[in-house]
Amino acid sequence: MRRLYSLLFYCSIPLVISRLWWRSLKNPAYRQRVSERFGFYSQSYAQNVIWFHAVSVGESEALFPLIRLIQTRQPQLSILITTTTPTGSARVQAVLGDSVQHVYLPYDLPDVITRFFNTFKPRLAVIVETEIWVNLYQACAAKQIPLYLINARLSEKSVRGYQKIPSLVIPTLNAITKISTQTENDKARFVAIGANPDTVQNLGNIKFDITISTEILSQGGALKNQFFAQRFVFLAASTHDGEEVLLLDVYKQLKKQIPKLVLVIAPRHSERFMVVENLAKNVGLNVITRTSQQFCDNGTDVFVINTLGELKMFYATADMAFVGGSFVPVGGHNVLEPAAVGVPILFGHEMQNFAFISEKMLAAHAAIQCENVAQLETKIIELYEQPELRKTLISNAKNFVVQNQGATERIYKLLNLESLT
Repeated sequence: MRRLYSLLFYCSIPLVISRLWWRSLKNPAYRQRVSERFGFYSQSYAQNVIWFHAVSVGESEALFPLIRLIQTRQPQLSILITTTTPTGSARVQAVLGDSVQHVYLPYDLPDVITRFFNTFKPRLAVIVETEIWVNLYQACAAKQIPLYLINARLSEKSVRGYQKIPSLVIPTLNAITKISTQTENDKARFVAIGANPDTVQNLGNIKFDITISTEILSQGGALKNQFFAQRFVFLAASTHDGEEVLLLDVYKQLKKQIPKLVLVIAPRHSERFMVVENLAKNVGLNVITRTSQQFCDNGTDVFVINTLGELKMFYATADMAFVGGSFVPVGGHNVLEPAAVGVPILFGHEMQNFAFISEKMLAAHAAIQCENVAQLETKIIELYEQPELRKTLISNAKNFVVQNQGATERIYKLLNLESLT
């Protein structure tokens, strides 16, 4: 079965390259460093690394506290981080710089993986969340490289898909040394698709271990005074195609009741920065962008964050925040960042990727879920008119985050890095 999988992957390479090219039309970074994805490198790297893989920005952000903990306690270890997306790559380089090595994840092909392993000779492999690669995992087992799947999550839909190909999935799961899941439900799902129960344990979600520095908060406060003085800031974070149109309409309706309202939009993908700017202009709104260095005045309607890596700081400027990917079938995005910063949180009905967290936050009265745009408008007005309700949501959300912290330390112990020294 694995041979058939590899053959089909080799045959799909032209499509894979075409997809990279197509994506590069909107984000030129997809055309860069393509050789890394095939295991070819233009420079030499340190070997005998501890290797971590984080797909994109969200997984990378979740991984950073663990990396910093390792660097503090085991500074002699050489760390490699791979990502799949250019935005994830940019975030790793911006946050960790030269303290780690970084390349793109190689494609799951036997010869590509061999080149990757020969270059870096990893001593330990750690995959964040749910990246199950057949050849990669089997190669780790063949080379006796301990392999850990951490902060793992699995949806019911994924379970049904994996259960259709047990001859491929079960041997792949057997190559994993340990699986650390976010919840008990995730643990049960991994066992349901064939993971050895003895290798799976629920250690919690490392995304709870987010820390917001006083510097970020003070920068956010200064930014609020600089750009949004006397304005009521509604931040729409990590938005997707189809959401901005809805939010712009919400803004136009609410502006009649909240004259000092300003809509700040942070699109999820950098290739959509200009698209969102034009959307706002096309409906007759006054727009400025982060990179324009212009200041909001009373006539400014929309501020587009067309930079990367500043979302936490902008959360600190907001009077309330809507977390995107939740009014379209994307599955939602991280609601723990705004909770830790301290801003009232709203999100839509599509929260499958954060089902456990969103359910628990709602139960703790730490966030507000809106089933539709009309409900969003109503809740924004409620929050605007009730400062005490905003304070309660902020307090409950911060307590919720603190009460669920500790997974990073537990995962650090699971990896048993002291045994490698």
